[in-house]
Amino acid sequence: MTRPLDGITVVSLEHAVAAPFCTRQLADLGARVIKIERPEGGDFARTYDKRVRGEASYFVWINRGKESLALDLKRDAGRQVLQTLLQDADVLVQNLAPGAAARMGLSADALRPLNPKLIVCDISGYGDSGPYRDKKAYDLLIQAEAGLLSVTGTPEQMVRAGISVADIAAGMHAYSAILAALLQRGKTGVGSRIDVSMLESLAEWMGNPLYYGFEGQEPAPRSGASHPSIYPYGPFLAGDGRTVLFGLQNEREWALFCRLVLNRPALVSDPRFCSNTLRSANRSALKPLIESALGGLTASVVIKRLDIAGIGNASVNTMQDVWHHPQLAARDIWVTVDSPAGPIPAMKPPARSDAFDSCMGAVPALGAHTESILSKLGHSAEAIQALRNQGIIGSSPQETTS
Repeated sequence: MTRPLDGITVVSLEHAVAAPFCTRQLADLGARVIKIERPEGGDFARTYDKRVRGEASYFVWINRGKESLALDLKRDAGRQVLQTLLQDADVLVQNLAPGAAARMGLSADALRPLNPKLIVCDISGYGDSGPYRDKKAYDLLIQAEAGLLSVTGTPEQMVRAGISVADIAAGMHAYSAILAALLQRGKTGVGSRIDVSMLESLAEWMGNPLYYGFEGQEPAPRSGASHPSIYPYGPFLAGDGRTVLFGLQNEREWALFCRLVLNRPALVSDPRFCSNTLRSANRSALKPLIESALGGLTASVVIKRLDIAGIGNASVNTMQDVWHHPQLAARDIWVTVDSPAGPIPAMKPPARSDAFDSCMGAVPALGAHTESILSKLGHSAEAIQALRNQGIIGSSPQETTS
């Protein structure tokens, strides 16, 4: 089977989430992704937790399908190995501390004479210029800087997004930019440099709240799990104690909702609620009326009525519910991949093609591919052992566990 990135080699100096999330997408499309890790400990995301049979949840999620090369880049011999790799690589991705890659001679300008076709993608918190360039940037810090915390939570309390949304935004923008750069290289024959900022990536995703507050207008209030400007749109309690989330988009749906779900047709023309603007402004009066009508119904009955009325709705699922979600099972999204902890389930990429299957490779142990990579670069067994003795490369996984 031919995949879009077959024959493309990606070298990544990556840790945590943003860059690994980007390169996993490339691996899924068939690219060979060589993940450079510190010989001692590797990517620190390996030790965030031990929730997946001793492996870290973050790591197994975004590092499948990669080769792990345990290499000390603080040593000249380690940097020489990397330079050799980059001579024939297509893409270099890095999200090291600000300026760290450049200090090791790994800037796009420094690498261009070595490999004019190389695409260099630098992912950082704030980009390569401006007064914030050298500030540390963690996901929650960027959520704050990009304004996400100002619109997420309740009126009384701001709340962080429950996923690493700034990292994911940067990783997705880096991924799409690399695909564009590969297309561009196909036209020009030369590589390019990509500068991805976590702040700019998340600020782009904040477009609706930004424009809602255009020219100093009052920002949308934090409204918990409810929509800040459309009502009813959010979670409501059914009579059996379960929560159902639903949302109305127009006046036709409001009329259907009152008649078929609440069984209170008089509410359709109630002057307090006869437009979305009025419903939103008077939500404190409308909410108890809705929950009173739903109080004698189970959540499953509420969902059935909403479906009959054509009102968008959803169950408020836990993580265990998602693992066993009937729609995900019916779509056959789960496959098994290998990992240092043995076989584990993994989700197929959400964008499916009828031309190829995604490459669902194993989650690598630290340094699992070090010897094979060096052998392909022309190192003899004796030379590899010498590098190992000097601590420039890590011990093999077999040696580590014995």
